[in-house]
Amino acid sequence: MDSSQNTVLGSGGNGMLATPLNDTAAAVDDPKQNLNQVIDSIQKTLGQLHQLYLTVSSFNTASQLPLLQRLNGLVTELDNMVKLSERCNIQVPMEVLNLIDDGKNPDEFTRGVINSCITKNQVTKGKTDAFKSVRKHLLEELEQTFPDEVESYREIRAMSAAEAKRLAQSQSSLPNGDVKVKPEH
Repeated sequence: MDSSQNTVLGSGGNGMLATPLNDTAAAVDDPKQNLNQVIDSIQKTLGQLHQLYLTVSSFNTASQLPLLQRLNGLVTELDNMVKLSERCNIQVPMEVLNLIDDGKNPDEFTRGVINSCITKNQVTKGKTDAFKSVRKHLLEELEQTFPDEVESYREIRAMSAAEAKRLAQSQSSLPNGDVKVKPEH
């Protein structure tokens, strides 16, 4: 273990595992790392709840001290979870929480959102296709009435498209001919 980590040990014999803590954890603002820390804390809490259940289900006077130690460990981990969760900015739609409260699968919400997006996408595609059809029809009518002007228009459009393509290629290529790759965010 390197010097940037400390180990917090649970009191002896109570079944708690050693947990490495990072000294710089409070200074980290990476949302993904913060979320992973909360998830780890949730998993530890679930493990402690399971241990607590086992201790309570087989309770006798000799297991009173381990029970108290596990309760204290649970309270400590819940407190840690609250502190870690304050650094996470997660917004859960109320519909998802209502579905969970009703005992339903939250994937239903996701499925509904995706279906709604698909429907809106189809409507938008229909509008785009309609505009393309109107443009095509308009160009055909204009070509019959003003053939020279339409030919000039098509030449200008072709030059403009070629220039836009050339500009896009020049912006994405390096001096050695390699293509720049946009970093993922």
